[in-house]
Amino acid sequence: MKKIIFITGTRADFGKLKSLIDISIKSKIFKVYIFCTGMHLQKKYGQTVDEIKKNGYENIFEFINYSSETTMDQTLAKTVLGLSDFIKNTHPDLIVVHGDRLEALAGAIVGSFNNILVSHIEGGEVSGTIDDSIRHAVTKLSHIHFVSNEEAKNRVIQLGEKRESIKVIGSPDIDILKSKKLKTLKVVQKHYEIYFDKNYAIAIFHPVTTQIGDLRVQIKIFVDSLIESKENYIVILPNNDLGSSIIFEEYKRIKTHKKFKVFPSIRFEFFIVLLKNSKFIIGNSSSGIIEAPVFGVPTINLGSRQNNRTQNPKIIHLKVLNTKEILRKIKQALNLSLTAIDLFGKGNSDKNFLIEINEKKFWNINKQKEFQESNKNE
Repeated sequence: MKKIIFITGTRADFGKLKSLIDISIKSKIFKVYIFCTGMHLQKKYGQTVDEIKKNGYENIFEFINYSSETTMDQTLAKTVLGLSDFIKNTHPDLIVVHGDRLEALAGAIVGSFNNILVSHIEGGEVSGTIDDSIRHAVTKLSHIHFVSNEEAKNRVIQLGEKRESIKVIGSPDIDILKSKKLKTLKVVQKHYEIYFDKNYAIAIFHPVTTQIGDLRVQIKIFVDSLIESKENYIVILPNNDLGSSIIFEEYKRIKTHKKFKVFPSIRFEFFIVLLKNSKFIIGNSSSGIIEAPVFGVPTINLGSRQNNRTQNPKIIHLKVLNTKEILRKIKQALNLSLTAIDLFGKGNSDKNFLIEINEKKFWNINKQKEFQESNKNE
């Protein structure tokens, strides 16, 4: 029986991996391990490992890769050490990582250095931050690439990867978005004690580590604008990147404000229900780029964090933040009537993934990588 390790460090990447984990376990062909680290084990961010456990998974391994003093590079180093020890005990055949977080980079380093197959989910995306560098580094260390669309596939090819190593399966979180097993809005609102009915928007703002000097001003403008708009907001705290403490400090202003409900984290399936029924989403989260359009929910994308992530012309962008313009964009979003759009898959990524890993040739992929020169005649 082949052994697979899925690495997750945040609520976001777990949402991307969940359908793949589920279908791998249900197949009964593979022994599945979940290496759980990062934000999942931080009370400050909701202790989301508890949400993972509620799924009834076996073989969850918890590894604390942070302390209050650690920087991102030190956290990466600790994660490499912890995962290295873990694989010596489990002897996996495949390590599955997602996206652009340091936990994914750690998984790709450990796998490639130990001659273990590494599969990268959603490589080939682009944004405007250090995430790009991490994501592309993970691509270069991975052996097979499960990408969300043809655009992403072409970017991975530009990075010198073999075409036959790239599989377009869609974005796995779309599997959950299109699930018929989602809870009703009433159930979700009762669970989180949200009493806005459908009269609310969602706000998520993450730090951009390469622009940390601007963050204090940006988050103040963001909060000022939300308050001045007089809309109801479900606010979800940022990830644990450099600068998150600045956002936490600013959010103290709205913690007891009657127009705001602030959460460290929301279970992904429940978040999807809230997003589906919201008036719009505002901030710089990829949820506004990938998930919101599936429901026809307007997105106001602020700043540079999602630069070049999508060609969707219906997304409202604002590069330079100021209160007057944000309020104008909110008014624009409230007057938009959008139809659902699928740019990141059809909701069958899990099935596509299982088909690939069921193939004998998948497990015979050459771990000795060779750079593929671009065809100058193309």
